[in-house]
Amino acid sequence: MLTNLKSIGRFFLFIVGGIVAIIVGSFMIRGTMHLWDKPDSEKKSDQNND
Repeated sequence: MLTNLKSIGRFFLFIVGGIVAIIVGSFMIRGTMHLWDKPDSEKKSDQNND
């Protein structure tokens, strides 16, 4: 029974870790895409400020 609980716990931890990794990865991808977009948007905002 105890070993069964441990395996369930490991499986649950693996699933939670995977979900967290996917969320963090998507945020990182979004961040890099925003960094790539920034030079253009900064130029546009500079022109608008002038």
